[in-house]
Amino acid sequence: MSDLLLEDDQFDPTAAPPVDWGLWRQLFQYVTPYKRELFFLILAAIITGVLEPVYALIAKWLLDDIVANGADASIVMWGVIFVAMVLVLAGSVGFFLYLTNKLRVYASYDLRIDAFRNLQKQSFAYFDKRPVGWLVARLTSDCERLTNILCWALLDIIWGVTMVLATSFALAWLSWKVTLVMLLVMPFIFWVSAKFQRSILGSAREVRATNSRITGSFNEGIMGMETSKVFVQERANARKFGAQTRQMFKASVRNLTLAAIYVPIIVTASSVSYGLALAYGGSEMLAGSIAVTTLITFMMLVTHFFEPFELVGNWFAELQMAQASAERVLSIIKAEPEISDSTSVQEAIHVHRDARTDSSIAFDGGAHDIQEIELVNLSFGYENDRLVLSDINLKVERGQTIALVGPTGGGKTTLVNVMCRFYEPTSGGVYFDGVDYRNRSQHWLHSNLGIVLQQAHVFSGTVRDNIRYGKLDATDEEVAEAARLAEAHDFISELENGFDTEVGEGGNRLSAGEKQLLSFARAILADPQILVLDEATSSVDTETEQRIQHGIERMLSGRISFIIAHRLTTIRNAHLIVFIDDGRIIEAGSHEELLKSRGRYFELYAQQSMDQSFRAAWKHESLSA
Repeated sequence: MSDLLLEDDQFDPTAAPPVDWGLWRQLFQYVTPYKRELFFLILAAIITGVLEPVYALIAKWLLDDIVANGADASIVMWGVIFVAMVLVLAGSVGFFLYLTNKLRVYASYDLRIDAFRNLQKQSFAYFDKRPVGWLVARLTSDCERLTNILCWALLDIIWGVTMVLATSFALAWLSWKVTLVMLLVMPFIFWVSAKFQRSILGSAREVRATNSRITGSFNEGIMGMETSKVFVQERANARKFGAQTRQMFKASVRNLTLAAIYVPIIVTASSVSYGLALAYGGSEMLAGSIAVTTLITFMMLVTHFFEPFELVGNWFAELQMAQASAERVLSIIKAEPEISDSTSVQEAIHVHRDARTDSSIAFDGGAHDIQEIELVNLSFGYENDRLVLSDINLKVERGQTIALVGPTGGGKTTLVNVMCRFYEPTSGGVYFDGVDYRNRSQHWLHSNLGIVLQQAHVFSGTVRDNIRYGKLDATDEEVAEAARLAEAHDFISELENGFDTEVGEGGNRLSAGEKQLLSFARAILADPQILVLDEATSSVDTETEQRIQHGIERMLSGRISFIIAHRLTTIRNAHLIVFIDDGRIIEAGSHEELLKSRGRYFELYAQQSMDQSFRAAWKHESLSA
């Protein structure tokens, strides 16, 4: 399992400000589109923040009325006012709870949609560096934590600020001297908060980074469960996972410890302030400067004054954790694809679409027939200082089938991936009808591609849905015809619900060969101009391969086709066979030409022929016996 520490997970508590307000401004944009909900949320939070301190003032006015008027005090009036306030406050609290949850769901939805959409734009290189678990952690737990902080903390901050201001005015109105004494501890609270910010943020980043690696390990462990059992690696996997969880434990304990220290400090400072106010206010009462009812009301308001600070202290740790999550979610949303349409191509697409001219097909799909693909001095490396392909020159015309053969790791699949623009050349170029494919849109190129891989991917859903993935508007008749051409119709008909049979997650209800036949049908239905078969028949038996060979020939007809194969008998009729080793074209020619030259292809073909003869003889002897 991968121990890769991605650049997005590198953290340095001293490298950045404790709170990146620019980051939070970006995140807040996921709340601002819902202006009506946001307005009423703020209004409800303000009403709640203003009303809560008024309880203490009502108690003072009631006591003053009783002291002044005795039995003639307006008890009923104050009771009605109190009940009315309770009802308004209850309605306000219920309303902002509803709106906060609603905004949280909206923001979570938009965040995940934006992240997923941007993931679709990324090149293969992006996913080469990031395990599935890494991405899953960001779109699940990170998004959840982030939307909580965006909505619930926003609510509490608005409520808290309103309550502090309302309480401050009430306190100053009751006694500005006692208020000043009470505020003596505020500089200390601000200083402590500043000191803890950086440490809590650093530990939060470490927790999120470790959590991402653990999620990745979960994913790899589940996906590779069969391999682990075959090689009896359960204990080794458990040890490695245990080391990661211990690291997570240490990071989490450190983060929670810092938060556990910070919050009690704020609570203690609040208690000190309360004590100072009580001592000074008591002395003022004894001196006759303030009334008993005023002092009682003042102490009730002091409790309300520090309540938001204690709550914000609790939220502060969550804020740091959410910022660490936000950094990771935004790293997906803001990631720039390594391969993208140039500005000139985007402008050309826009102009041609507006003009509705046929030339738009040269940029953004359509009926433009590709007549020729040429690779000129093409070199490529996943890392610039380490080339995987070197000086590849190859020309393919419409209707031709090119077979790529050679040893494993020689560069066959990489060559096709570069030709399909899943990666771009390090040097040299790929030209479609004489135009560098970087001067055409990706949509145009990829909409003309059809690929059948060695390991076919099948999506959850029905058999029909998986075949129709090649052409979403295809009719049921077109889907069935594609299945017939791919020799998949017979096995589909034997399934419990035929084309409407659920294939399970990842197609786990189908065999490897059946999944491969579905991928053939999908490619046939898409009717691409460029067809790539990457060891496409390796998952089917020889008998099935022979049955679908006619369908494959029909697929190849009239297209530019690339076949990557180790089984050389499947590519004898290719127009051009290219032998690739160590990222270079060693030799190229037809089957007969390469056999006559007696080079590397001849050696490989002779070896496979010998193996097949041996297997045939062994099978004959076994049957005779």
